[in-house]
Amino acid sequence: MKVLVIPDVHLKPFMFQQAAALMRQNIAERAVCLMDIPDDWEKQYDVGLYEETYDEAIQFAKIFPRTMWCYGNHDLSYLWHQLESGYSSMASYTVQRKLLDLRAAVPEDNPIKYVQRIDNVLFSHGGVLNYFVEEYVPKEKYDDVDAVVEEINKLGRLEMWNDISPIWLRPQNSKMKMYKPSKLLQVVGHTPMNEITKEGNVISCDVFSTYRDGRPIGTEEFLLLDTQTWEYWGIKL
Repeated sequence: MKVLVIPDVHLKPFMFQQAAALMRQNIAERAVCLMDIPDDWEKQYDVGLYEETYDEAIQFAKIFPRTMWCYGNHDLSYLWHQLESGYSSMASYTVQRKLLDLRAAVPEDNPIKYVQRIDNVLFSHGGVLNYFVEEYVPKEKYDDVDAVVEEINKLGRLEMWNDISPIWLRPQNSKMKMYKPSKLLQVVGHTPMNEITKEGNVISCDVFSTYRDGRPIGTEEFLLLDTQTWEYWGIKL
């Protein structure tokens, strides 16, 4: 299956517009969004931009209902009332309301999760660390990838709001072992990159983030991935 990955959004509604245009070209069978939809440099008071970005996300979810969505730390900070860099108290009600609208827009059998799986590829905002699996998943389920994903997706704030969880991990800066690196490919965002990069079994694709002055850090490409062969490309309009 070919999948178009929408990385960290951070108040860039054009990303959903561009992703929709690419999906209409039938280049991918479904999309995966790594979220972090709210928050960006000095945008705390631009509540209209928060609303616009979520409206684009909700419209995308309705047009492409097979899209998989993975919570990011910035999304959950509003649901769990955890202060985060860029957190906007002005926009908090809007984010909470629009996240509920997004939840309602996705099909019941395809809810927003921390971790999503297609074939032997795991998608999450930060990545699934082997230690995290050993810490929070019963030992007898360790080798059952679907069971591991299911157990992680049941966890709450106490387990997830830490640096080794799938919403916070930065595998690019760690030598710690990822979960089943010889069997699974992992696709992550969260850490701004100059270009889409594969190291070991991890593809990092947060290439839309910007510097404080608004200059792009990365190539502003979407990841197009074949989940069976693990071939991948960067693509843009």
